[in-house]
Amino acid sequence: MVKIGLIGGSGLDNPDILKDGVDIEVDTPYGNPSSPLKIGKIENVDVVLIARHGREHTIPPTYVNYRANIQALKDQECTHILATTACGSLREKIGRGDLVIVDQFIDFTRLRKVTFFEQFSPGDAKHTAMAYPYSDELRQILIETAKELNLKHHEKGTVITIEGPRFSTRAESEMFRLWGADVINMSIAPETILANEASIPYAAVAMSTDYDCWKDDEVPVTWEEILEIFGKNVSNVIALITNSIKKIQ
Repeated sequence: MVKIGLIGGSGLDNPDILKDGVDIEVDTPYGNPSSPLKIGKIENVDVVLIARHGREHTIPPTYVNYRANIQALKDQECTHILATTACGSLREKIGRGDLVIVDQFIDFTRLRKVTFFEQFSPGDAKHTAMAYPYSDELRQILIETAKELNLKHHEKGTVITIEGPRFSTRAESEMFRLWGADVINMSIAPETILANEASIPYAAVAMSTDYDCWKDDEVPVTWEEILEIFGKNVSNVIALITNSIKKIQ
């Protein structure tokens, strides 16, 4: 039986997208998740929602309890996880409002807890393969659905996750471009790692809201700009997610 874990922020806690939604408080061995779980249905599919940064966006990226979030979805027996995130574009071709179905990440965080394996049992070391961290099945569904909805999207992209909550310096932004990153954010890599450790297929949709600070002809990114662009385009993300969910088997 399919049950989708959905991790996101603004717009994805909208009760209109979740039928018969109810909130439940849960605990995990790693503490509480970022928000109460909202459990209901989308397109007759069971869905469990978590607001990554809390319902009021009060949790900075470094302090999100990623382990508790993923563990809570695993405890609810979620078979797949879809995530949404705002991101900055590191490429001219990825414009504001564009959606990127990411296929690779670079983890540039330093302070996160990014593994469940704090101790190995004798003779049972755990080293999770991460060459292809995003579910190809879920990615193809998202790509197919974006085409059907005529949404401007990019079928692949490498996301670099920085510690935050500050934005990049110009030198850092240029370095990330040289490394091959296409978009930048502050949350996806730790989440991806932990979902893989938990053996839950995971895919993420990144919405470009800005150009970080590498472009000479653009004003460096501000939080207010991110909120404005995200607000204008969140309906596209919701449409993509809700129409994709019914195709997952």
